[in-house]
Amino acid sequence: MLTFVGLGLYDERSITVEGREAVADADRVFAEFYTSKLVGATVDELEAHHHTTIEVRDRPGVEEDPEPILNAAADGDAVFLTAGDTMISTTHVDLRLRAAERGIDTRVIHGTTAEAAAASLTGLQNYRFGKATTLPFAYAHGGDGVPGSVVDTVTDNRDRGLHTLVYLDIKVGIGPKGRDPDHEEYMTADHAAGRLADELDALGVAVARAGSPNPVVAADRLSALAGRAFGEPLHLLILPGDLHVIERDALAELAGAPTSALPDPV
Repeated sequence: MLTFVGLGLYDERSITVEGREAVADADRVFAEFYTSKLVGATVDELEAHHHTTIEVRDRPGVEEDPEPILNAAADGDAVFLTAGDTMISTTHVDLRLRAAERGIDTRVIHGTTAEAAAASLTGLQNYRFGKATTLPFAYAHGGDGVPGSVVDTVTDNRDRGLHTLVYLDIKVGIGPKGRDPDHEEYMTADHAAGRLADELDALGVAVARAGSPNPVVAADRLSALAGRAFGEPLHLLILPGDLHVIERDALAELAGAPTSALPDPV
């Protein structure tokens, strides 16, 4: 059996009870933290909390050489951990399909996602979000500007009155010069807002450390958010579309949006 377990958003306590039980019952536990990470807990703290040894795999160790994981699942019960939910954003469907091809049973134990937290913390209604996008570091896409695909996604959503969730790039083990085991970099909401403001200086909402005891939620024009600091990672950025009156009130009350930055409700 290969069980995919989402750890949730922040620390060793964010996991579900079902996920914790799966870790306790596993013969071997693997994890990856290159697509996301728990900023409130180290691997050592996770191991101590769950009374187990966690074998952390880098990207090549999951995508190019998954045999140790699959062999462990073929011989016993293996668990594969990621931050958030293992099949949302930090998707590992390929690994699950490889297991199925070898006749290994799989299951998914879900964790809280950044997408769900973005709606919950801001008061924006989750069914009014359109297609999400990821803003990469400039060196990751070979240009200084915002990739056209990001601009097109935001524009298409806004034309339909929908909100856009912008995931911010994470680079672990890969830097400007290629593979670098010591490189760890997390894009901040102010950096992202500054880049996007050059394309569209509209209303934005920064979300920092969702799932932590003290998350930060701030709404203003992108150019204004670019001049603020939101502290430690992880960060998200939302570009709202049309606002329902309740959403408008929520951004003013929960995110401190100035009246001048808020469009009229629809």
